[in-house]
Amino acid sequence: MRVLPPGARGYILCAVLAAAACAAPALTRPGTPWASVALLAVLYLGCELVKVSPLLGSRVPEGIGSFFPVLLAAVFLLPPSAAALVAVPGGLAGPVAERTARVRRVWHAAQQSIAAWAAGQAFALLHGPAALGGVASGGSSAGSGPPGRVADFPYATLPAAVAAVTFCLVLTALDGGVLVTAERRPAATAWRGLLPRSLAPHCLHGLAGLMMAVMWRSPYGLPAALLVLLPMYISCWVFAQYHRERAAHRATIRALVQAVDIKDRYTRGHSERVGQASAMIARELGMAEDRLEVVRIAGILHDVGKLGVPTRLLRKDGPLTPEERRIIELHPEYGHEMVRGIGFLGEARAAILHHHERVDGSGYPYGLTGEQIPVLARVVAVADAFDAMTSTRSYSRARPVPTALAELERCAGAQFDPAMVRALTGAIGRHGWHPVVTSDDDLQVIPAGAAAAGAPAGPERPGPPGGEPAGERAGALAVPPPGGGRGRPGTGGGA
Repeated sequence: MRVLPPGARGYILCAVLAAAACAAPALTRPGTPWASVALLAVLYLGCELVKVSPLLGSRVPEGIGSFFPVLLAAVFLLPPSAAALVAVPGGLAGPVAERTARVRRVWHAAQQSIAAWAAGQAFALLHGPAALGGVASGGSSAGSGPPGRVADFPYATLPAAVAAVTFCLVLTALDGGVLVTAERRPAATAWRGLLPRSLAPHCLHGLAGLMMAVMWRSPYGLPAALLVLLPMYISCWVFAQYHRERAAHRATIRALVQAVDIKDRYTRGHSERVGQASAMIARELGMAEDRLEVVRIAGILHDVGKLGVPTRLLRKDGPLTPEERRIIELHPEYGHEMVRGIGFLGEARAAILHHHERVDGSGYPYGLTGEQIPVLARVVAVADAFDAMTSTRSYSRARPVPTALAELERCAGAQFDPAMVRALTGAIGRHGWHPVVTSDDDLQVIPAGAAAAGAPAGPERPGPPGGEPAGERAGALAVPPPGGGRGRPGTGGGA
């Protein structure tokens, strides 16, 4: 959005004029509590500036918005026009994208000013100032109520909640207008999802703002109000740090997967699909959501050790020699060493190391058997083999999903954990297999119930040369397949 369309410029100009009209009464009418306006404006400005302070790290992560409890406290403590003024400094100073930064800051200030004025009007309409322990909003000021007067609870929460919802609705409505005019989104979809994402956070900010306003009006005054504000701000800052950390985790995983895909062009997209199938198995087994995410990451990163294998072996079209197979069989250990220091992976590290173990003990690298193999490794092993059999490679053709599931069932108890095979079969039977699409050859969309009905996975493709069994195509038996195929060791489409 380097150059704003004329419609967006007009929209933003109208918002600025509307914000000026909202704040004008505070500038022209007597009785505006300027000391309180200035103090709240400085507090709000400080909260916004701290987010971009180099002392606390880089800018706040995308998706973490402004800190609104101070602004909503101004809505509860001041007349609507004065609350609109409080929003201006913080709106102008908040973090924005580098492109058109000045326009964005002006827009944020105008948007928040209009929202604060509308919320103040809703609060006054429901007699919120009186319930809070002050006087009517026509000339009230922060702290002007009788000292020690107690707010009218629980009634005071009703106008405060309505004000917070009004604040959220106005911000959402204005945001949707920007998406329509500046980014040219269709009007039918511009507002979709905006309100559900923002309603709960704004209500929480409104509750904190109400507590701040109540303490401000109490005999303890501003110091007590700041004590309410501090833990709330720390919580929001910790939440922002959490989002920053999650973004870093995703970037790390994405970089590793892209490196593997670049090195082994034959299995591009395989990692994402194995992560998807692993998550389906875990969900079918009833694993908790946090562990389910670990399973998905384990599936995505299971082949990261390929980065330590010579590229010429990964891209070799002919059969592998015994020495070449031994080199490729080192990739689980390479992968484990690569990710051992990445703390957030947790159990996923063990799955990366052991996803080529077999329940009968014939796998590698350590020949573990049965329950000795970590649960997540057993999940990934099944997902890995399934995707290998249902994806077209340069050295083999894809098999229909029912055929792949039948092959997994045939190898259950020897190579695979039967419980994991049953879980994948049940999940696909109910939900179908809709893999991540990375190329036209990999596109297979299987309706729910197709596995049970024996329906093919898309157009029927001829089998690989020499009629190799599907299990061998997935490396199930770890012996060179008949017909001159590559026959790479281990499950999952070529180790």
